[in-house]
Amino acid sequence: MIKQIMLVTAMVAIIASCAQKSAKSPGQMSDKEIASWFEQGDWKHGWTPVPDETVNQKEFAKQYSLNPGRWDKAFEFLGTKDLAAMETGRYELEGDDLFVNVSEYATKNMEEVQYEAHRQYADIQYLVTGAEQIGVAPLESKVLTTPYDSLKDVAFFAAGDSAFRPATAENFFIFFPDDAHRPGVKTNENARVRKVVVKLRIAE
Repeated sequence: MIKQIMLVTAMVAIIASCAQKSAKSPGQMSDKEIASWFEQGDWKHGWTPVPDETVNQKEFAKQYSLNPGRWDKAFEFLGTKDLAAMETGRYELEGDDLFVNVSEYATKNMEEVQYEAHRQYADIQYLVTGAEQIGVAPLESKVLTTPYDSLKDVAFFAAGDSAFRPATAENFFIFFPDDAHRPGVKTNENARVRKVVVKLRIAE
């Protein structure tokens, strides 16, 4: 009888331990656990494009854990709406805390585009149709050219050297305040594209 009680106690302890591990929020995970959670991609809620390799997984895990409902709403929007058919303009999901801008524009020459960065919002940028290049760099490596505008939540920085990443309908980007980014740069020639940018207010 004692052995049975001990066995049951051990099994309960193991189950409780496993439940505790699975109940971890992304903000409580180790770097290895974050990488695994990120790779599994359940947070995308079935949306098929893949995150670009420049996405800061640790910062994303932190911000996701602070407001999972807001991030879930953003990815559910991306995964359930016909992004190619939507009217251009702004779509509010949580007022100024979470909204989506759908736009169409012609890509620009490299020399026409500066780096930009934000403080209040994270950007999820997805190119629905067409192709462009996006420069991505640590904010600390860039020289300020236009001071931060709190109303527009943007500051601009000199272009300098750029590491460009391709943006297509197969991938998406997430930019946080430490991520300087230089979107809308042409690939081979200037061409019209359609882009969706989700603006998600984050914890500072």
